[in-house]
Amino acid sequence: MSDTAPSSLPRKGGPRDLTSGPVLKTLIAFSLPTLAANLLQSLNGTVNSIWVGRLIGNAALAATANANIVMFLAFAAIFGLGMAATVKMGQAFGARQVDAARRTFGTAVGLCLALALMVAVLGWILAPALLDLLGTPGDAYALTLTYLRIIFVAIPGGMLSVMIAMGLRGAGDAKTPFLFMGLSVVLDIALNPLLIAGIGPIPAMGIAGSATATAIAGYVSLFALIAWLYAKDLPLRLRGAELAYLIPRREELGYIVTKGVPMGAQMLLISSAGIVMVGLVNREGLIATAAYGASLQLWTYLQMPAMAISAAASAMAAQAIGAGLTEMRLDQISRAGIVTNLVLTGVLTALLLLFDRAALVLFLGPDSPAVPLARHIQFLASWSFILFGVTIVLFGTMRAGGVVWTPLMILGLAMFPVRLGFIEIMRPTLGQDAIWIAFPVGSLVTVVLAALAYTRPGWRSKARAISPQEAAEEVQADGEPVGRFVPDI
Repeated sequence: MSDTAPSSLPRKGGPRDLTSGPVLKTLIAFSLPTLAANLLQSLNGTVNSIWVGRLIGNAALAATANANIVMFLAFAAIFGLGMAATVKMGQAFGARQVDAARRTFGTAVGLCLALALMVAVLGWILAPALLDLLGTPGDAYALTLTYLRIIFVAIPGGMLSVMIAMGLRGAGDAKTPFLFMGLSVVLDIALNPLLIAGIGPIPAMGIAGSATATAIAGYVSLFALIAWLYAKDLPLRLRGAELAYLIPRREELGYIVTKGVPMGAQMLLISSAGIVMVGLVNREGLIATAAYGASLQLWTYLQMPAMAISAAASAMAAQAIGAGLTEMRLDQISRAGIVTNLVLTGVLTALLLLFDRAALVLFLGPDSPAVPLARHIQFLASWSFILFGVTIVLFGTMRAGGVVWTPLMILGLAMFPVRLGFIEIMRPTLGQDAIWIAFPVGSLVTVVLAALAYTRPGWRSKARAISPQEAAEEVQADGEPVGRFVPDI
C-alpha cells in the first residue's frame, strides 16, 4: 500500500466494497436500509397530514396537497442529477479512485446548492403565480401560499440532504442515510403538533407551524449528517484543497447533466401519466375517484421494495463497472435484484389482496360505497407492480452503465400509447375495467421491452469507468494525487 496517497485515504470506515462477496446477500443488506428510509419518509407524510387535518381542517390539508405537487417537481430534477452523480461515484469507488469520486461529489453538491438557492428565491417570489397555475381553490389559497413559501425556505436543506444521501449510497453506505432520515422524521412528527397548536411559550402558528417543523427537522438533520461525515471521516468528506471541488467542473458537470436530465424526466413522465389516469378516473364519478385514490395509497407501499432494490442494484453495478466486472457480475446483480423483488413485492401483494378490505377501510371508512370497487381495482391491477419491480431493477443495472434514454423511451411508450390506446380500444367491451386492466397491460409491455433492451450487448461493451491510467493523466494535469481506498469488507 506504499503507493497510496495518505492525504486521500479515509482513516476510518472507508466506502463499502460492493464488487465482492455473495451478490444476493450484499444486495439485500444494501436494500433494506433504503427501503426503511422510504417507509419512514412515507410515514412522515402520512402522520403530518393527520396532524394538519385534525388540528387545522380540510382547507389546510388541501393546501399541503397543492404544495406537495410543486415540491415533487422541484425534487424530480435533483433526483435525476443525484442518480447520475451516484453512478459516476460508484464507478470511481469500484475503480479504487476515491479522489475522482470526491470530485464528482463536490460538483454534484455545488450544483445542487446553486439550484436549490435559485429554486428557493424564485419559489418565494413566484409562489402566487404557481398557485394560480394549479387552480388552487380560493378557500385554501392563503393557507397554501403561507405553507409553500416556508417550504421553499426549507428546500436547500432538503435537496442537499438528498444529494449527500445518494452520494453515500454510491459509496456503498445505505445505513447512514437511513439514520439521518430517521432523525428528520422524528423531529418533524414531534414538532408538527407543537408548532401548529402551540404549547407553553411556543405560539400557535397554524399551517405555518407545520411547514416550519419540516424546515427545522430538515436543517437539523442536514447539519448533523455533515458533522457525522467529518467525525467518522467518511470517504466523501472534503477537506482543505478538496473544498475547491464544490465549484462545478466542466467535465463532471457535463456527465451529471447529460445523464441526470433523462433520469429526472423519467420521474416527471411517471407523474404526468399518473395525472392523466386521475383525469380518466374522475370522469367515472365520485365513487370511482375515491376508490382509485385509496388504491393509490396502498400502491405507494407496493412500489417501495422495487425502488430500494433498483437503487441497490444500480450502486452495485456501478462499482462493478468501475472494477472492470462488466459481464458475469452485472447479470448476477440483475438476477439477485429480480429474485428479491419477486419475493418482497410478491409477498406484499399477496398480503394486500388477502387483507384488502381492512386496508382500504382505513382510507374510505367501513360503510363507504367505494370499498367494493376499490377491492375490485386491487384484484385487477395490484399484481402489475411485481412486473414493474422487474423492470426498474433492469433499468437500475443499465443506468449504472450510462443507459438513460432507452428507459425513458420505454416508459413513455408504455405509459401513454399502450395504456391510453388499450383503454380507448377496449372501453366499449370492458367498460370501466379497461382503466384498471390497462395497468398490468402497460407493465407487461414495459417489462418485455426492458428485458429486450437489457439483453442487447451494446450497452455492456460501452459501460466503462475512467481507467487508473486515464485518472492518473487527469490528476497529473491538475497537479493533485488520486486517492485509493481499502474496502471495509
